Amino acid sequence: MKIIMLGAPGAGKGTQAKKIAEKYSIPHISTGDIFRANIKNGTELGKKAKEYMDQGLLVPDELVVDLVVDRVGQPDAANGYVLDGFPRTIPQAEALDKALEALGEKVDYAINVEVPDENIINRMSGRRACVACGATYHLVHIPPKTEGICDKCGKELILRDDDKPETVKKRLDVYHDQTQPLIDYYTNKGILKEVDGTVDMEIVFKNITDILGE
Repeated sequence: MKIIMLGAPGAGKGTQAKKIAEKYSIPHISTGDIFRANIKNGTELGKKAKEYMDQGLLVPDELVVDLVVDRVGQPDAANGYVLDGFPRTIPQAEALDKALEALGEKVDYAINVEVPDENIINRMSGRRACVACGATYHLVHIPPKTEGICDKCGKELILRDDDKPETVKKRLDVYHDQTQPLIDYYTNKGILKEVDGTVDMEIVFKNITDILGE
């Protein structure tokens, strides 16, 4: 079962991807993890990726696709995988399809976790992070025992820059520009499934497993 997770930043697709991976015993693959693993292990692909990253440049699509295809070809992905954060653009999606086709494989499902922008901005602006130990809280869902203070180490909690409403809005604009075409792309392929991401996390997961089957 080969699954692609789609959803705006803060929609909860990473959480769902981990739960899917656990339930179906398939790897949860994020491009960030692939980059880190290849760089750490000093692979040829990792060295190439590092050259771009060290210069603050985006890793080119061809190289990202090579890294992803290399990862999904590993033994633990023989029964499928959940791709999280990739593809982000149409050229990446087309390159991935082409590479998989060459292996006689294809993506089975593209699952879009649908959450309105307004909900995401409210969600993320409620997050607080500890300046010292990195523990995270949410003013509504997981509030600290003492306002503004970390339960674990007693240090100050802050609203991180990337969780501020204006930053989140910018990230969402970029997401919609890049990823809306992907939703159309996978709809046309007949594999897009949408789930309501505004309900409780467990209900979102139940709705996803209903699509995938037990």
